[in-house]
Amino acid sequence: MNSGIPGAGLPALRDHNAALVLDLLRVATVADGGAGISRQELATRTGLTPQAVSKIVARLAGQGLVAEAGRGASTGGKPRTLLRLVRQARYAVGLHLDRDELTVVLVDLAGEAVTERVTPFDLGAGPGAVLEAVAERVREVTSDVPGAERVLLGAGAAAPGPLDHAAGVLGRVTGFPGWDGFALADALAGRLGLPVTLDKDTNAAALRVPADGPRPASFAYLHVGSGLGAGLVLDGALYRGPRTGAGEFGHQTLEPDGPRCACGRRGCLEALCLAALADGDTARAARLLAVGAANLAALLDIDRVVLGGRAVTPAFRDEVAAALAREAAPGTVRVARECAGARTIAEGAAWLVLAPLFGRRRFGFWRRFLAAVPDDGF
Repeated sequence: MNSGIPGAGLPALRDHNAALVLDLLRVATVADGGAGISRQELATRTGLTPQAVSKIVARLAGQGLVAEAGRGASTGGKPRTLLRLVRQARYAVGLHLDRDELTVVLVDLAGEAVTERVTPFDLGAGPGAVLEAVAERVREVTSDVPGAERVLLGAGAAAPGPLDHAAGVLGRVTGFPGWDGFALADALAGRLGLPVTLDKDTNAAALRVPADGPRPASFAYLHVGSGLGAGLVLDGALYRGPRTGAGEFGHQTLEPDGPRCACGRRGCLEALCLAALADGDTARAARLLAVGAANLAALLDIDRVVLGGRAVTPAFRDEVAAALAREAAPGTVRVARECAGARTIAEGAAWLVLAPLFGRRRFGFWRRFLAAVPDDGF
């Protein structure tokens, strides 16, 4: 059968079905105390036949990714065997290269951090010093977990934008022009001996923002730290733009004749907001951030803003929420109660490595494809 979708064949469908099952196992392992999930429930949730699920589970178990987790409660017949993801079967490294701080985490197969290092850092020190600092911290976190280096899938790196996600190349990082055009992903891969995926820090953070209801999410993650940027999720999918340029939230002009920004323009939101924070004027910083967030919400029709970054405290979050309620149209957008934590970006970077295992990059494509393709037992 011709599906009409280039590149879609039975091997790809087989991989996708395995990813569906693996993702449900991941969710069952981290939710509700990790009780596990039965083969029958996997079949019900995926729409695959029980025979197909059994084949997939056998393959995953043979790779050491799945194990039995006991028996479920009886519903009148024989109790069903529960399955769980083996969290220690694989690991990934997440890197957050901030302008003045380096965070490195080691996460298990479920995406949960098991160890981390946070150290002062100078992005302006140049590639040699930066690569050495990263390599040393990676050696430390992997040595914390015996055997982790043997089952390490790769590293995800999150850095300030702009950058080219597909090519793994940095753009002109505000304040650090020497990095312009540097192939960071390839350089890190050569130094670490691992596959490396690069993305903007704000995009990485957006990957770790929890769902907020059953509908596909549309929200903006706003990062307030040594810079100001946004990660955008639209209809449940991370939106990078064709050149990974989406989300340069801090460089919208609010005051055309305002102070010079490090990017070279005048009156940028980043320059104004960070200057207010440096002066201790959190009320002004909150209002500026709220104006920018209201503009973004009106442009993209998003209904939620999530704050994160070292400058965000619970009190500042409340100031931004109050200011946004004044600036935006009533009932259109709100600030999430929970702020993103300190490790969010590094964990999101590690998720860049794990996501393909669980089929997350292809979700929209496969939902359409499966509607037209029967289950042939793969």
